[in-house]
Amino acid sequence: MFIIKNFFKDIISIFVFIRFRNIFKLHEYLHNNKITKGIKATVYSHYLDKHNSFIGINTTFEDYPYFPHGISGVFMSENARIGKNCVIFQQVTIGSSIMADSLKDGSPVIGDNCYIGAGAKIIGNIKIGNNCRIGANAVVYEDIPDNCVVVNSKTRIIQKDKSLDNRFIVKANNELNYYDFKTKSLKKLEN
Repeated sequence: MFIIKNFFKDIISIFVFIRFRNIFKLHEYLHNNKITKGIKATVYSHYLDKHNSFIGINTTFEDYPYFPHGISGVFMSENARIGKNCVIFQQVTIGSSIMADSLKDGSPVIGDNCYIGAGAKIIGNIKIGNNCRIGANAVVYEDIPDNCVVVNSKTRIIQKDKSLDNRFIVKANNELNYYDFKTKSLKKLEN
């Protein structure tokens, strides 16, 4: 049944995209008309699901960003605001913080001409200034002024005295198992 539903969603999507041309024109239509249900909203959600993405209908864009590697894994929360001429790579999260005790409750505002590297996380009610670069995998949770570059801190290396056991352990049927690369299967973990 799931396959049949997705097949029909794919067929309907063709007709919706003939009218709207791309996902952002459809987003703009849904956003401006405050539509969250119906065929067009379903096609919008289906398209994003197929790309493991989410862009809230209430997300606002000054102009649509450029996604060099497509929207794969991109998450933009409801009420996030994105400025003009932004470049956003894959696996980026622009997410709200809505926890009861959060100091920065709300959604991010991204300025104009920003470059957001792969895997970056921008969280909470913060403002990223104009002409900023957010490095790959950087985690940003405070305001960034205009014309800044944000990167992760230096890699911390912890040397161990003995070799590490990096087997993948999984609990199945109340037993601990590990993945054995020789047999390409799970084996019971012996103590």
